[in-house]
Amino acid sequence: MGSVKVDLHRKDREFDASYALDNADGVKLLLADYQKFVSRKRCGDYAAAEVLIDIHTALDCAGLTDRQRQAIELVYFGELTQAEAGERMGIARDVVSRHTDAATDKLVAIYYYWAGHGEGYTTGGRING
Repeated sequence: MGSVKVDLHRKDREFDASYALDNADGVKLLLADYQKFVSRKRCGDYAAAEVLIDIHTALDCAGLTDRQRQAIELVYFGELTQAEAGERMGIARDVVSRHTDAATDKLVAIYYYWAGHGEGYTTGGRING
C-alpha cells in the first residue's frame, strides 16, 4: 500500500497568492470574494471562517465612519454596484467610491499593523504560518 501525501499548507499558499493585504487592490479583492468565503464557511471550511472573522475584526478596528462602513457592507457584502449602493445611501456613485476607497485604505493599515505585530499576516500578501 502506498501512502497519500497531504498538502496541509495548500490553502495558505493559494490565499497568499491571491490577496496582497498590504495594498488597496488586495483588500478590495478580498472584500469582493466575501460571499465566496461565506459559502466555504457553510461547507465547513475553518480557514474561511477565520478569514471572515479577521475581515470583521479589521472593520471594527479600522475606525470607519458610518458611511464608509455602510458603503463597504452594501458594495462588498450586499454585492450591489456602487450606483445601487449610492441610491440606497442617497448619495452619488462617486461619493460611494470615495467612501469605499477611504475604508479600504484604513483596512490596509490594519492588516499592515497585524503583519508587523505577528498577528498572522505579512506584507506582500503572505500569511505567517
